[in-house]
Parts: sequence; C-alpha cells; structure tokens
Amino acid sequence: MANSGPFDIVVLGAGSGGYACALRAAELGRSVALIERDESLGGTCLNRGCIPTKALLHAAEVADQSREAAKFGVRATFEGIDVAGVNAYKDKVVSTTVKGLTGLIKSRGIEVVHGTGRLAGPTTVEVTAADGKTTTIEGGHIVLGTGSQPKTLPGLEIDGERVISSDHALRLEHVPGSVVVLGGGVIGVEFASVWRSFGAEVTIVEALPHLLPLEEESSSKRLERAFRKRGIKFELGARFESAKTTQGGISVTLEGGTTIDAELLLVAVGRGPVSDGIGLAEAGVETERGFVKVDEYCRTNVPTISAVGDLVQTPQLAHVGFAEGILVAERLSGLTPPPIDYDGVPRITYSDPEVASVGITSAVARERGHQIKEVTYDLAGNPKSKILGTQGEVKVIASVDGPVLGLHMVGARVGELIAEGQLIYNWEALPGEVAQLIHPHPTQSEAVGEAHLALAGKPLHVHG
Repeated sequence: MANSGPFDIVVLGAGSGGYACALRAAELGRSVALIERDESLGGTCLNRGCIPTKALLHAAEVADQSREAAKFGVRATFEGIDVAGVNAYKDKVVSTTVKGLTGLIKSRGIEVVHGTGRLAGPTTVEVTAADGKTTTIEGGHIVLGTGSQPKTLPGLEIDGERVISSDHALRLEHVPGSVVVLGGGVIGVEFASVWRSFGAEVTIVEALPHLLPLEEESSSKRLERAFRKRGIKFELGARFESAKTTQGGISVTLEGGTTIDAELLLVAVGRGPVSDGIGLAEAGVETERGFVKVDEYCRTNVPTISAVGDLVQTPQLAHVGFAEGILVAERLSGLTPPPIDYDGVPRITYSDPEVASVGITSAVARERGHQIKEVTYDLAGNPKSKILGTQGEVKVIASVDGPVLGLHMVGARVGELIAEGQLIYNWEALPGEVAQLIHPHPTQSEAVGEAHLALAGKPLHVHG
C-alpha cells in the first residue's frame, strides 16, 4: 500500500461538483488531489448525461427539420436515422469535451488519481486502482462528489435488454419500434422527444397529474399539448404495477389493469446518490435516505468533510454541482462566498418544445404568502417564433408591488432565454424596470420584454 500527500484538499469524484471544486481550489493556490473511478473525467453529465443526451436531441431536431423542410420552401427528403452515425457524432462531442477538460485540469497542477475511493478516516481516502493496488491519500479536507445513478422501482429489475436505464438508452444501436417511458420528469421527457423524432411510438407513464410535475402547471399543459400533436402518448396519474417480457418485447401493466405493449421499457423514475461503499458510516458522516446531509455551505457534520452535487439533496443539475464545488473551494481557501439560492437556479428540459424556468411557481408563491400578479405572453405574437415555426409562451409571476418571483417558458430555444430570466429573478427586478429595457427585434427575447411590459401595465404587442 502506497501513501500520497498530504494535499490541502482531496476530492472524491471528478463529476461537475468535484472537478469544479478542484479547479477553483487550484486557482486559489491549494494543492489538490482529484480521485475518479471512471477512465474519463467529467462524471455523469459529460459522459452519460447532459452532453450526450443534448447531442441526441440536436440530431432529433435535424431529423424533424428535414421532414418539415417543404414548409420553408426547401426541397429535402428524410431517408431515416443512421444510428451508428448519430452515435459517432454524439461520442465525438463527448470525447473532445473530455479531452479539453482533462487538459484544463492538468494545466492547473491537479493530481488526478484513477481508482475507486473510500473514506478511511476524516482526512484520509483509500484508493483501489484497476490492478488492485491500493494508495492512501491524505488531505487537510475531503470533498465528496460521487454523484448519482439511475433508480428503479421495487420489483422492477433493469436488465439492459428489455428494461433499460438512461445509461443503456445512450448506447442503443437501433431505433426501437416502440417504447414505454416510465417517468415523466426531465429524463423521461427528453428521451421520449428523441425517440419520437427518430420514428418510434412512445408512451410516457407518469404517476403524478402532469408531465414535468415540478414545473409551472401551465408549462406542463403546454408541453402535453405539443406532445399530443407530435403523436407522443402519455398516461397521467397512472401508477406502474408490473412488467413482464414477451416474445416481442415487454408488457407493462398499470394499476387499474391497463396494459401497454412495447419493444422496450425505459425506467426514468429519478436518480439516487452513489453513497454505498464509500465509507460514510465509518467516517461518521450523517446521511438521510442515502444522501449526505449538509448545511447551506455544503458542510457535513464532520468538520474535515464537505459534500457537493448529486450526493446531497439539492437540485440534480450539473450547474448546481459547479456552483457548490466553487462555494466549497472558496470557503476552504478563506473566502466568504454566500450560500446558493436554489430557487434562482435556471432549469431547462431540452425536449421539443423546450421548457425553461427560474424562480418559483405560482402555487409555491401563494404557499409562501405572496400576493401575486402574472402575465402569459403567447409566442404566437412573436415574429421570430413564427419564423422558427414554434408555439409556446413566456409566463412571468411577480409579487404585487414587488419583484419578479418566477419566469416560466415553453417553446423552441427558450432554454437560451432563461439566462436573462435568471438575472431578472436574482437581481430582484421589478416588472417596470425590465419593461424599460429594449430587446432586439426580431428575436425571441422580445417575448420576455413583452411579458414585462404587460405586467407593468403598458402592453405593446398583446391582444385583449
């Protein structure tokens, strides 16, 4: 057994939260060891999550555009999906991004250690390499960023053949003829969108009353309307009961007896923390339902251990991991970063149409005692959206005589608009202040301006 260190900071997991912490800490002059069990750095987001799924979604958009080219006076034919070609494109995006990240980490003087890490004490991590060799790494502080993995339901086994997770879905070498997607959250909705664009028959099963149940209800309804128009079926308020393999694939039974037959069942019921086997109990780190318990500064109950990213019970978003990693690095370097306002983090579902939001919903605003006013601006009145051929809306919720509390958008490319929404919410802007800003014409960003003009009592391109 070899020994290495001591380092100022030892980071366990090179996903979004872990590598962001390592980069910022190194920038601030700390000595850092970054431990990762996968061959590639970047974690789930870069290798099996955000980046490859968005590449698939772009390929799906190209497929739809080629089918619909005649609408724009362009003569084109859609001949089908070359899955090997799509995967090669996706994998190249991932591999070049991994290469760039690896070079960046190396340039900062961060010591990368490949192997499976486990807490061996409050300031010690034991790392077992692929060849079985073990190294003990000492650090003044340990940051846990081991991430998450796909979950399933009791009695439902993911076999990688007929019943698959998002990890398997990214490696499929054919377009399935039909799919049941169990779960109408972000992951389920995005894969449903991809597969429908590729030509599959898709049915989403969601136990709650709406798709994307955490979003503003009007956004969910807009998405459902768009999906219905695209031929994506869904069963809402429907609970899964059982699944059995058949000669042709899989038969899914819902409570009440409804059955759906398909080639594949994608289980997209959420992701759980990777916390087993990393020595949490032995090191005395408190957990709750598998998540590591932290305070608003990502501190655990053990003074020398922090935790970030999907391992803690905050929004499972790569950019949340980045922010938490940076916060911890700065705190450990003697700076005083403010806690993260998780309501102020932008959220995007990259389906067709996209759904984007920041701030709180109208229901949450009322629960918190706010008196609110709201405006919904229909993209039908936005010329750039007409050019793109998209439908949707921008909804803005504000406190009566107070700041904007939430922005909720549906439509093609609205994910790019939510950055302005984040500034509006986080800087506690009043509707009248945003109404004074001049948005360029013709752009979709005008929809944000138009909604605030209406909310400020001086609507421009608004009917009624």
